[in-house]
Amino acid sequence: MAGIAMATLLGGAAVASAEGTGPAPGGSPSAAVRLEYHVPQGNTPEAGDALWFSIEGMPPGWDKVEVTSPALREPVTLAPVRKGATQSVQVDEAGTQHRIRSGLRPGTYPVVATRHGRTVATARLKVAAEGSAQIDRFVLGPRDAFPGGDEPASPRPGSDVRVVLTDLRAAPGEKYLTVTSPIFKDPFTIKTDSPDDPGCKCDDGGTVYAGHARLRGDVPDGRYTVTVVSHHGQQTTEQHVTVAGRPVTDGAPSWAVAGGVAAAGLALASGGVFAARRRRSRKAEPSA
Repeated sequence: MAGIAMATLLGGAAVASAEGTGPAPGGSPSAAVRLEYHVPQGNTPEAGDALWFSIEGMPPGWDKVEVTSPALREPVTLAPVRKGATQSVQVDEAGTQHRIRSGLRPGTYPVVATRHGRTVATARLKVAAEGSAQIDRFVLGPRDAFPGGDEPASPRPGSDVRVVLTDLRAAPGEKYLTVTSPIFKDPFTIKTDSPDDPGCKCDDGGTVYAGHARLRGDVPDGRYTVTVVSHHGQQTTEQHVTVAGRPVTDGAPSWAVAGGVAAAGLALASGGVFAARRRRSRKAEPSA
């Protein structure tokens, strides 16, 4: 049975679902059974993460469904939430958590729901690399302006800038990250609980790293890469920024707004999420 996977945000949990296109348990080819998996905080689950399942569209009188996948540690049993219900509940002992197997390669894995040995629905479970970052925001802008705000701005050579990065999967205990770029004289650190943290509600649920530095005064106009290494050296995240204008002198504005020159890749802080280009430097994980 083919499935169409999709991800949404529902009650604080990511939902990936698939509608079956084959016959449902009652034998009707037009009846669709919907299998869903749920993970906390809307994240793409990674190896070792907990998750739970649900199924909808089952005919009245169904008793149980077994959910299996090569990505799961063990099968998951679903039963009607109440007698005659088409919705389900997991049948587990109190405190039981079903988890994705540790050590899995990142990728997409099939999930199959069966009733008495017959497939009733399928889904595709996307699994991220174990210990990977999930960058929600990575912006650089003038230190005295709100990072990622509405007004396009490109920093000028010699200006003070603020860097803000939000990671929804920050590594435990990692409080400092290193920022490097040709536009800075030396690498510098951004950190949690920084005075440079703008306190934006768009960062709710993530770990915010922030800090500031001064651009080199001799940087030619152009587009440059800014790099942050996180997860104890295992992941690299890149962003691009355009530097333009005359070098800053005392009393002069530290950024240029004319001519449509804007910091490349800056995300709007209000409701905007940008996709940072990520390059993992970690070695490929062994297959499960």
